[in-house]
Amino acid sequence: MLKTGYAVALAATLLAPMALAADFKDKSWPCIQRKVPTLSIGQMWTGPLVDETVQPDAEVSALARAIAVRRTTLEEAETLIERYAVSLGEDRTEKLAVLFRTVFEQINRERATVISGIGRYAAKQTGLSERVDGLQQELATLEAKDEKSDDEWDRLEELQDIVTWDARIYTERAQSLTYVCETPVILEKRAFALAKAVSEAGEK
Repeated sequence: MLKTGYAVALAATLLAPMALAADFKDKSWPCIQRKVPTLSIGQMWTGPLVDETVQPDAEVSALARAIAVRRTTLEEAETLIERYAVSLGEDRTEKLAVLFRTVFEQINRERATVISGIGRYAAKQTGLSERVDGLQQELATLEAKDEKSDDEWDRLEELQDIVTWDARIYTERAQSLTYVCETPVILEKRAFALAKAVSEAGEK
């Protein structure tokens, strides 16, 4: 059985990473990476912008899905883009612009979903941290009593186990969150790389 003081100290140590919330505008944002909810196509696409009323045909939609997903390597995506660009006629510039816009929209949606998920995950972490704080207070109160009933000793032991377990869960989740936090940046970099690939394919 863990001694109460050790359980409290362990929980305090394991929950320390909570202080690393990084976005100064959104205090609930848990990532070191700055929170950028949505991307702007103008940040990465230097070619002409096509009116949104111009919708992608089936071929472009399928190609956009293929090159937007991360399981398609950038090298594979570049090959698919070049192959498509070669097949185009006089409307080459417009069709490539529609292609990238479609790719961009898919990546932006995926990225927004990830950011929303990070927010929900962070809220759960905050709730768990608050739960441990409350249990620590109960532990401290019981520990301070000079005389304890059998029920209180049982509760003390139960609290020690719960606090230690919850603190470890918090830390494991925080470590997973570190990797998830990189995903929006990875998607942003992919969008930039694909914008470059589509643009260069149009120039060949």
